[in-house]
Amino acid sequence: MSKQEYNGSELVVQALKELKVKYIFGYPGGSVLDLYDALFQQDDIEHILVRHEQAATHMADGYARATGNVGVVLATSGPGATNCITGIATAYMDSIPMVVLSGQVPTNLIGDDAFQETDIVGCSRPVVKHSFNCRSAKEIPTILAKAFYIASTGRPGPVVVELPKDMLNPAIKFEYEFPQTTELRTYSPNTKGHSKQIRKAVTTILEAKKLVIYSGGGIVISNTSEQLTHLVESLNAPITNTLMGLGGISGVHPNFVGMLGMHGTLEANKAMANADVILALGARFDDRVTNNVKKFCPNATIVHVDVDPTSISKTIKAHIPVVGCLATVLEQLQAGIDKSPIKIDRSAQEDWWRQIISWREQKCLSYNTTEDEKIKPQAVIEAVYKATNGDAYVSSDVGQHQMFAAQYYPFKHPRQWINSGGLGTMGFGLPAAMGVKLAFPDKESVCITGDGSIQMNIQELSTCLQYNLAVKVVSLNNRSLGMVRQWQDMVYGGRHSSSYMDSLPDFIKLVESYGHVGIQVNTLDELQPAIDKAMSITDRLVFLDINVDEKEHVYPMQIKLGGIDEMWLRKGVKA
Repeated sequence: MSKQEYNGSELVVQALKELKVKYIFGYPGGSVLDLYDALFQQDDIEHILVRHEQAATHMADGYARATGNVGVVLATSGPGATNCITGIATAYMDSIPMVVLSGQVPTNLIGDDAFQETDIVGCSRPVVKHSFNCRSAKEIPTILAKAFYIASTGRPGPVVVELPKDMLNPAIKFEYEFPQTTELRTYSPNTKGHSKQIRKAVTTILEAKKLVIYSGGGIVISNTSEQLTHLVESLNAPITNTLMGLGGISGVHPNFVGMLGMHGTLEANKAMANADVILALGARFDDRVTNNVKKFCPNATIVHVDVDPTSISKTIKAHIPVVGCLATVLEQLQAGIDKSPIKIDRSAQEDWWRQIISWREQKCLSYNTTEDEKIKPQAVIEAVYKATNGDAYVSSDVGQHQMFAAQYYPFKHPRQWINSGGLGTMGFGLPAAMGVKLAFPDKESVCITGDGSIQMNIQELSTCLQYNLAVKVVSLNNRSLGMVRQWQDMVYGGRHSSSYMDSLPDFIKLVESYGHVGIQVNTLDELQPAIDKAMSITDRLVFLDINVDEKEHVYPMQIKLGGIDEMWLRKGVKA
């Protein structure tokens, strides 16, 4: 019996169906019109038409972060493809599974500087996990199967697939063969931790007097939140999360000491600085955590678990490195701990907890609510938390509002916090929240943004109207680039070079012109009722333009070139 034949564009569509793709985020153009025609003639995959290709990547990214599925992007050659670079880099830095299908000029024109020709594989090479150049249409199903496998396994990341226009020619047909298994000779992620290293880790953990568990985005990506929580409770250990790891354990869990790092809590950073053993799980000792690496936790033995061997000992030396998938390694560690004859020194542990509680009692996240009538940005986040009962998916842009959201919205679940942690991409928040809303239409999807970030991709309000994406946008309007201004206050003597916005639009009129609901908030008395009203509107996008105190800084804040626990607790007050 002969196999059914398809042209190159139809091969792409059939392969994506095999890979269980529900949505493609993209923007059409000349080199991919044949593929768009094939998409038009089927109903299983929905194409979401964005207003800019960068937004397509961020929508796919938000969708992937919230669901764990691979996000799929489709862009035309040349400027369409290059517009995706920022979004690809965002996904790469945060280890997000994404496949970007990029058009290209016909193969016979490649290298001739043809109209809308760009070497997208070359342009994106530093910020992708892998790339494929398709030079035979028959190979399309195999290429896509490999792309999805690479994007979603090991340490996930974006994969670019270049599709020249002649590979999508509707006039040439091929037999369709989708590979039953996907194996790559040069790519085989390690899953199981080495037994000798596991034994060393277990002994070190159980003999610790001042243990801290430090978990990152790897916990969220690997879906191991429950295993992590069980480990924390079985050890009764304090745990801190990175910015990317928030939600890996509930933010209201009694063992959670808060986020660590540049804007981490006093108790988290002090616990790390004074620990004798640090168990790092799916974290990469980023510079926004360590501060001065020469002063980083000098008395701690570091057990570092990661699926990516290149992340281990890259910035901070691991005394006990364990390479493997967190799901497997956590199972190995838990089994070793449960069977070990070594008993935890509970007396030392009680002393350790007393010390941590004393740091916690300093209430480093308290802020002045009485000095004037201006709305504090911290109060906005607390009001959003109250209105959503802490159950919303929260996407953020980048800046002060991002840090306030991380500090004042305790995330109870993994994949609830959607933010650009590594690249720090302004303009990420709105399209990411849209991707979340598309995935979970019955859940609240809130975008926390600022008057600077929101304008980076504000055109996507049009996309929201077309697809009825009832996102809630909470804009902390401080008439400036808040984090830039804060650094200028603290480092540059208050010289505010190009950080104030002197010509902001009337956001309410702008949002209403796109067909959405706009609510202005100017006083503290208006704040909670306005947010409650916004959350009660379930069938339309609501934009809250909230005028906040422009002079408010994000605290705590690490002191540049200091140790992890050398911090400003508030203006003029050091830890």
